[in-house]
Amino acid sequence: MKYRMKRVFACTLAAFYGVWFAPLAQAYSFDMIVPDVRQAAISGGSACPVRAHQLSSAGSIAFRWSTVLNTNPVTIVTQNQTASGQLAEIGQVIAQSMAVWTGVTGTALTPTTIAPLTQTTTQNACGSDGLDTICFDQADAAFTPGVLAFTRVIVTDRTGVQVGSSPAAMEVGQILDADIYFNPSGSQVAFATPQALTANPKAYDLESVLTHELGHSLGFSHSAVWSAMMFPFAPAPGSISGVRPTAQQPDAPLGEDDRTGLRVLYPDPADTVHQGSIRGQIFPANPLALPAAPPGVTGVFGTHVVAVDASSGAVAGATMGGWSCTGAGPAQFDGTYEIDGLAVGHSYTVYAEALNGAVDPSQVSNAIDSLCRNATSDPGWPPLQACVVPAVATSFTTRTRP
Repeated sequence: MKYRMKRVFACTLAAFYGVWFAPLAQAYSFDMIVPDVRQAAISGGSACPVRAHQLSSAGSIAFRWSTVLNTNPVTIVTQNQTASGQLAEIGQVIAQSMAVWTGVTGTALTPTTIAPLTQTTTQNACGSDGLDTICFDQADAAFTPGVLAFTRVIVTDRTGVQVGSSPAAMEVGQILDADIYFNPSGSQVAFATPQALTANPKAYDLESVLTHELGHSLGFSHSAVWSAMMFPFAPAPGSISGVRPTAQQPDAPLGEDDRTGLRVLYPDPADTVHQGSIRGQIFPANPLALPAAPPGVTGVFGTHVVAVDASSGAVAGATMGGWSCTGAGPAQFDGTYEIDGLAVGHSYTVYAEALNGAVDPSQVSNAIDSLCRNATSDPGWPPLQACVVPAVATSFTTRTRP
């Protein structure tokens, strides 16, 4: 993916391998994958797309980072310029960025989920080796003009699969490798730690970019909500996304859409507050608009459906709607949307909009293009469980029914 330099956040997933499963429609913009139904015993036998996810048991997510830093040009700017002080300052940013995601209440992702952060002195430490790694000085073909950072994720479409030294997959959709790359070679690109950002206003905030990329490593795609951490564009140089985390509120940089999505992706069985769900279908106001659609498309696909808390006016959650899936699948493009993880006892206003503004379909492609498999993309795929993702509707008019 390519973005304009001053508005870039990340290349969502430069590569996405494997597949996974789930019922009904999927809330939020998660990276999706279809299980390999040709191996029903180890894939669940359903062609319904599944969310990519990490395991959320104690110590199940282990990240390391490469201490090899580019010096010509300097990629990471720190306040402390000593060799050991520089590494300590960067390590602190990484730990604090991880704490943003583990600080959300009502999720199974807690501080104990993250294993102690480790370091490696390997130059090109990122790769398909089963180790989640953060690299600040590793070239890659994905660094096309405008890309500041990206996350490459490998997901499995069946259990038992291994990547490098990763344990055998226990679940369909399990993330087996997630590597985060920061652009090491752009002469106009530098990242500053929070301590160094004020003195380097032309640098991008390391904490904001890393927090965003860690969201991808957890299974998020991009969000079309402006206030979300997973919005596809970076804050301007010298500025941050949201506000800095604090000991009292480690998840402060996140938008409510990020928190709600995390609760859906990593639900806490003990959470009795965020059990609300809104489900419906999106049809064009003009009933003559659908006959020209491809066969099997009975509703508007690719809508951005947003739930706004009526009391606060804040976006509580949003999803890429337009499909559902049950049983053996495949996905049906019937206009269905579902927004889960909402606080009960609240009233919400729901609206749908087209992805024809700041965020377009290309920026949420991993949440859209991976909903189907067929004989063209996967030779030998069973016809009864095959589908083709239709074009995203970027120009439509809807009306609200009681």
